[in-house]
Amino acid sequence: MSNSIKTTNNLTMANLRDDTPRNQYAHPVTQAARVGRGALALWGGLLVAVLVAAFVSLGLWQWRKAETKTRLQAELDERSQGALIAMAATPVDGDLLRFRHVVVQGEYDGPHQILIDNRLHQEQAGYHVLTPLRLAGSDMHVLVNRGWVPAAADHRVLPVAPVPTGTVQVTGVAVVPSDRFFTLGDPTATGAEAVWQNLDLERFRKGVPYPVQPLVVQLDAAASGGYVRDWPRPDERADRHRSYALQWFGFAASSIAIWAFLLLRRP
Repeated sequence: MSNSIKTTNNLTMANLRDDTPRNQYAHPVTQAARVGRGALALWGGLLVAVLVAAFVSLGLWQWRKAETKTRLQAELDERSQGALIAMAATPVDGDLLRFRHVVVQGEYDGPHQILIDNRLHQEQAGYHVLTPLRLAGSDMHVLVNRGWVPAAADHRVLPVAPVPTGTVQVTGVAVVPSDRFFTLGDPTATGAEAVWQNLDLERFRKGVPYPVQPLVVQLDAAASGGYVRDWPRPDERADRHRSYALQWFGFAASSIAIWAFLLLRRP
């Protein structure tokens, strides 16, 4: 009997000893974990709210830019396909004629022809040939981009680009040259021609003894007196802005997903 009572007491004490660690680890989320999770929910939520608001705002900004570019692209496409516009011999507004199909008549000024270097056609280096044209009945000139010519293996040897003589009629698309470019040095004059890295219209105006319109006429592919003309379609790059917008929206979604993962994961 005494042995039975001792056995029972031993089992009871063993059970108590076994129950102690089970009770200790029965609730894995400690008070410290609860506090940390609460801080994550509060401060993490505030941070995510700020980030999401910023990302969405930037995304909407890029999306609006894409819509503006899309409308402008449609306008430019319509302009380039419109009826021919005779360019006036008086100074014109370049933006009003930008990408419009124009016609001019006059005589080329060969001595002031320039070559724009580092122009590619089908991955081959070459030049664009730009020749000033004096508008009939005036002293006003306009630069005509007559197309692309290949560069020689020896870059010191310049291509020959004969200039049509007499009165010519030129049709093409009016473009406003960019004033954003990087030039390593001054244009290098060679004989009656000059090689330029980029077209600096203001600089060209200062170097000639006559007024020049604030645009360039890209000679039509079917027009005579030109070289290779594979002009790119005017592109306002609306798709690029849509891509930027989707990236910002993606950043917003990722911020929410990361915060939710950290908040809901088991400690």
